[in-house]
Amino acid sequence: MPVVPVLNALASGLFGVAAFHLLALPLPWLLGPVTSCLIAALLGVPLGGIKPVNAAMRTILGVAVGATLTPAVLATFPSMWPTLILMPVFILAIGVAGVPYFRRLCGYDFPTAYYAAMPGGLQDMVVFGEEAGGNVRALSLIHATRVLVIVVALPFLLKGIWDADLDRPPGVPLTAISPSELALMVLVAGFGWWAARKVGLFGATILGPMILAAAVTLAGFLEQRPPTEAIWAAQFFIGMTIGSNYNGITVNEIRKDILAGLGFCGVLIILTVAFVEAIYSFGLAPGMSALLAYSPGGQAELTVLALVVGADMSFIVAHHILRLVIVITGAPLAARLLDRGRG
Repeated sequence: MPVVPVLNALASGLFGVAAFHLLALPLPWLLGPVTSCLIAALLGVPLGGIKPVNAAMRTILGVAVGATLTPAVLATFPSMWPTLILMPVFILAIGVAGVPYFRRLCGYDFPTAYYAAMPGGLQDMVVFGEEAGGNVRALSLIHATRVLVIVVALPFLLKGIWDADLDRPPGVPLTAISPSELALMVLVAGFGWWAARKVGLFGATILGPMILAAAVTLAGFLEQRPPTEAIWAAQFFIGMTIGSNYNGITVNEIRKDILAGLGFCGVLIILTVAFVEAIYSFGLAPGMSALLAYSPGGQAELTVLALVVGADMSFIVAHHILRLVIVITGAPLAARLLDRGRG
């Protein structure tokens, strides 16, 4: 693994954190690295990451979510069904609007257009798109742009509309948690990740630790979420990864792929606002929770924002898990059927 790109990314990320702190901007540990690494990538600075470290950071979020799933929280799950059954409709609306947009307006081939429109995980959609014969680089940049726009825009929406506190610590300090409980968190994160990979669970880095942490919490062995410092570290590496996704970008890619991604973000914003407004108007969920649950960003990024603002974690995570399940299991089948129909 080349060392220089990794050091460049770390240095750029830390510079972004310092700059955001100095300017008193929101979410310095997340938006700081996003911004500084994005700028470095656009300037042609070679950036890289360490995949095992990035994955380990996501396990922290899994433990954090699992630790919030107490019996009282689990008892609220049946009341979510009205908004959960709207999720497939939401994904269908995105596909109906997105595929023609990428195919006819932006000029991509069908596999690229289809997997660019699907609101799944960046890695999953790139892998599926590659197997279907799509343009891997275009898919990477389009989905990176989707995640970037959502992660940058949401904090300002949450602050402007609901006056959400973006400066609150996402947990308690490291010193406030006993060494035995910290050791248990590390064990849960590691074993949950390993077990989820063994059984082939999608989103193993988050869902494996989350499931195991929930079981340990329900059994009464875990009483705290991971400390603030650990969640800040997770924010840092997630932000650094988002910005570094633009590594090696060219002018032609900016002109075609990035602009196509930005245009699609406009489509996503319109659809998301429409569904969130309907959910809120019918009294199915609070506006902030509905927005975080239906925002088609990355699972890790939305989990971070929900933790920071103190939103209803169970509601938000349940909807994002359902979205990813539908997209990951249904996208390859739907793409095959649509492609056969076109033939």
